[in-house]
Amino acid sequence: MRSAARRTVAVACALVLVQPAAFPTPAPARGRYDWPLAPRPAVVRAFDPPAQRWLAGHRGVDLGAAGDAAVISAGAGTVRFAGTVAGRPTVAVLHPDGIATTYEPVRAVVRAGETVSRGQVLGYLDAGHPGCTVAACLHWGARRGSDRTATYLNPLALVGALRVRLKPVGAWPDQARG
Repeated sequence: MRSAARRTVAVACALVLVQPAAFPTPAPARGRYDWPLAPRPAVVRAFDPPAQRWLAGHRGVDLGAAGDAAVISAGAGTVRFAGTVAGRPTVAVLHPDGIATTYEPVRAVVRAGETVSRGQVLGYLDAGHPGCTVAACLHWGARRGSDRTATYLNPLALVGALRVRLKPVGAWPDQARG
């Protein structure tokens, strides 16, 4: 009995994360996290981390909203910080999975050490975020690890708002060779 020869075509692919432009993302929230503003905001400026941790970059996303909009906790956790950083009112929440989310500029109604639930109001958005092209922007960040070893994450991944596409690295083969 003869077995049929199998042909395998190997194609190298690159993983490409596509950032949403300045429009609301249609993907629904998934898992333990949700958007920090309601209704779902437009992404005004995308995540653009630096090549090295000490270089300049945009370590979060800017979400467009109205001034004084309620800013809500993206997930359950403990308020790690509520105060001023570099002259801007900021709130940071540490979540049970080790991810810390940050929100600025936000006038806090919570205090450090307070336990918060997903969707709980953390404070109210101040207008005047540098580089914001709409009425007001919430700079929303996410990171894993301690202050000195933190890995910055794209917070849009927390809510399932990144589209992942595989693109070929080389040319597609015309036919399989066996």
